[in-house]
Amino acid sequence: MKKYNFIRTNKKITYLILLFCISFGYSQEKRKAFTLQIAADKEHYYKAEIPESPYFVKDKILQIYCGEKILIECEIKSDTIASMKFVSKNTHPEKTIEINFTQSTENTDNIITMLEVVNPFDKKLIYEAIMFTPIKQQWQPTSIIPIQPKLTNFETWPHGIVTLVLENWHFE
Repeated sequence: MKKYNFIRTNKKITYLILLFCISFGYSQEKRKAFTLQIAADKEHYYKAEIPESPYFVKDKILQIYCGEKILIECEIKSDTIASMKFVSKNTHPEKTIEINFTQSTENTDNIITMLEVVNPFDKKLIYEAIMFTPIKQQWQPTSIIPIQPKLTNFETWPHGIVTLVLENWHFE
C-alpha cells in the first residue's frame, strides 16, 4: 500500500511540475526559427537564418524582425507599463499593443520599410528604437514619433532594416 501511495504522490508532483513548465513556456513564448530575406538596396538582397529566439531580449526590450506582425500585452500599474509579454491572440485589446514591421519592394528603386504600432491606451505611448540595417551592418538609433492615445502610428524609412529593438516604453 505504501508503494502505491508513493507512486501516486510522484505522479501528482510530476503532473504539477509539468503543468508549471508548460505555463512558464507559454509566458516566455519564442518566435519560431525562420529565413529572413529583404531588399538591402535596389540590386542586393539580405538573407539570414533567424534562430528560435525570445521576442523580449530583456525585460520590456522587444526585438522584432522585418516581416513580423506581433501582439504585446501589457500590465499597467500606477500609470506605468509594469510588464510586457508576447501573446498569440488579442484577448485584451484594451491593453495589447499591435506591431507590424514590413518592407515594400514593389519598386526596388524606392525601398520602404514601415513600422505600424497601435496604441490601445488612453495616454500617449512613447518608446525608443535602434535598428540594424543590411548595408551598414551595425546598430544605430532612429527617431520615433510618440503615439497619441487610441491611435496608430506609422514610421517609415527609405531603406532596408533587418531588425528593430524597441525599448524604454512609457506614457506621457
